[in-house]
Amino acid sequence: MRKPFALVLLSLVQLVVQAAPTWTLSPDGGIKLDPAGTQLPYYDHIEMSGQMMSSVIRWGVEADGRFTEERSLVFPMLRTVPNNTHASLMHRIGTDIPSLVSINGLSLKLEKVKEVEINGFIKVVSSFAVGKANIGLGTGTALKPSVELTRFIFPSVDKPLLGETYTLENISERPVTVYIPDYSQSFRTLAEKGVDGVYVIRADLKGTGTFVLEPGETVRFGACFQAYKASGKPIDPDLDAEYAARRALVGSWDSSLVLDTPDDVIDREFRFAKIRASESIYKTKGGFMHGPGGESYYAAIWANDQAEYINPFFPFLGYGVGNESALNSYLHFARFMNDGFKPIPSSIIAEGIDIWDGAGDRGDAAMIAHGASRYALARGDRAEAEKLWPLITWCLEYCRRQLNGAGVVRSDSDELEGRFPAGEANLCTSTLYYDALLSSAMLAKSLGKGTSVAAGYRKRAERLAKAIEDYFGADIQGYHTYRYYDGNTVLRSWICMPLIVGIKGREEGTIAALTSPMLLTDDGVLTEQGSETFWDRSTLYTLRGIYIAGDIATADRLMHSYSERRLLGTHVPYPIEAWPEGSQRHLSAESGLYCRAVIEGMFGLRPTGLGSFRLTPRLADGWDRIALRHIKAFGTDFDIEAERGAKGLVVRITDHASGSVKSYKAAEGAPIEVKL
Repeated sequence: MRKPFALVLLSLVQLVVQAAPTWTLSPDGGIKLDPAGTQLPYYDHIEMSGQMMSSVIRWGVEADGRFTEERSLVFPMLRTVPNNTHASLMHRIGTDIPSLVSINGLSLKLEKVKEVEINGFIKVVSSFAVGKANIGLGTGTALKPSVELTRFIFPSVDKPLLGETYTLENISERPVTVYIPDYSQSFRTLAEKGVDGVYVIRADLKGTGTFVLEPGETVRFGACFQAYKASGKPIDPDLDAEYAARRALVGSWDSSLVLDTPDDVIDREFRFAKIRASESIYKTKGGFMHGPGGESYYAAIWANDQAEYINPFFPFLGYGVGNESALNSYLHFARFMNDGFKPIPSSIIAEGIDIWDGAGDRGDAAMIAHGASRYALARGDRAEAEKLWPLITWCLEYCRRQLNGAGVVRSDSDELEGRFPAGEANLCTSTLYYDALLSSAMLAKSLGKGTSVAAGYRKRAERLAKAIEDYFGADIQGYHTYRYYDGNTVLRSWICMPLIVGIKGREEGTIAALTSPMLLTDDGVLTEQGSETFWDRSTLYTLRGIYIAGDIATADRLMHSYSERRLLGTHVPYPIEAWPEGSQRHLSAESGLYCRAVIEGMFGLRPTGLGSFRLTPRLADGWDRIALRHIKAFGTDFDIEAERGAKGLVVRITDHASGSVKSYKAAEGAPIEVKL
């Protein structure tokens, strides 16, 4: 039984009606904060990463206009003791660099932040006064701004350092003398705390000296924060070159997989999600490893975050390091295949030399099979697919052996690892196995594994779909939807999973439940009815599922409101992990899930072979077009453009590699089969 429409509508209104955005879109692709129009004090945190380090910048604008910054530095390849999941060298440095600078022998005073911009880096523009007035004591004259300082904060692309560049401009009417001191601070860790003994964490100023600036002239200097083994030496970087490399890398992501819709907020959040999804890949001794981040999860891989969530995204972006990290992660998991079909570990940690399986079998084989089969299809590389085929088939066989008497897959827990109950068999694991069977049937056909292999997987999927309906199908809290496990009596966010994989029959009731006041909040879908916990991963799966189920109006409203909150709200600019756990960390794989909500949800792109896919573009009411340009999947470079015509949709596929353009006409909601 469905809940009254009024309650469903109320929940949607609650999500859409929010406070006015804190941030605004900037013309160059970033977002900007104007402190003059913002309630102060304002505080936020953002993670930015490179191949050799990551940084969480905790920053703010105080009520008096000052900028504050604390740098949390993470060095994943400098391992600490015990060498477990969380054993990356970490250190926080709160040094206020402008306070080290003096003008005419006087310290900088009365900072007023004029602008903050995020655009793959943090840019802060501030003015400062210089003088001898006793501010606040009732004597002297008010000080006017004398200099303007522009700082950029960014991680190095390929070195273990965080860079900051500063440009100081004389905005007064007289010459000023600028003193930038020689400055260095270093910290040495305890030898017994490091896998490789003592580590050195170091901060240095670069471009120091004494400079006379005429009105309008500038001077540039920088700060470098790094770490290294005590037996090594510090890097002496060219910070301008490091900044240029960071900009160039972000620009390379900008030139691939470009979303173009009538909704600028969704387009911009998609762009930001590409950045966070792609930057968090670390060059470990075990090869490139994508890591979630969050000051906890580095130089390691997980069956959910990497194998399931983000790896199937990388072929569409065409980022070489991303594809390499995806293949590498699957091959790491393949090391643990065994003839006895004991579980594959949930996580491979410490640069590949150890494992974590503390939650038992979380349905990890289903996660890996789902992700690896989709990745192989979208990658379109026969040699890679052949490498992955043994892992995929092993995981499918493992899942088959875990079927209970009702025909669904048993597991000890799920990806929430016991935070919420999951029973003997949960809906998430079985639906992932179902999707993996379908993808593997398609992959088997593309690889020429024989018609009986593909047919066998399809038959298994048919039986599993019926078992999912019989075992999990239920009326929960008045909604014709699914129970998450046997004995579950309250609504759970992961009831979205059948929508994701195209299982039919309960779409209407499931969407109504997910968007009801029992689950939907301003921040997305609650993990469980009656709790206060939300995880963006299940909200992003929900968005994708509602698109795939064909409820475009609901999907568009939720997609816009979610995107606006994450991009322009008070904690920006990326999807987050969870709350209250983790303080809404910017874990990286969630950004990959955002991109997949667009690719697989809005565009309905489902790989069906090494060079083919099914496409179901879903245009929101009032939209006349959507486009996704320079898609790098299936070994080529192509655009998808869909326009609403008088009699349905006109879809064009432009293959940049061959120069061919194919046009299709289809009714809205009807799939199109495309072969490149």
